[in-house]
Amino acid sequence: MQSKIYKAGFYLLVVFYGVGGINHFINPEFYIPLIPDYLGDKSLINTLAGLAELILAGGLLIRKTRKLAVYGILLMLIAFIPSHVYFIQIGGCIPDGLCAPAWVGWVRLVIIHPLLMLWAWIYRDF
Repeated sequence: MQSKIYKAGFYLLVVFYGVGGINHFINPEFYIPLIPDYLGDKSLINTLAGLAELILAGGLLIRKTRKLAVYGILLMLIAFIPSHVYFIQIGGCIPDGLCAPAWVGWVRLVIIHPLLMLWAWIYRDF
């Protein structure tokens, strides 16, 4: 029998990506400035990121698609790396928006991002 904490971590993962996906649509003004200009249509990228998070959260809930959803989350997190690097390059401040100390960007990229990947990875066979 799997522990309640392990199971709770799984459902928290689903909620994390589900809420994150919804937030791309509710608060696009938060995400769009974090997307580097060289990636193209920022609004489209934000919409695709939100859809991806919602679809992958749903995929986690279906046992047959769970492993594929985990791999999708890993690929999505890799795709988000340019935004984390961009945040560091601009010094952690978006004009008229988010402003954080530069070290926060590094912590997100070097520590939090890999932990998010690990969090998804441990549920690939759940």
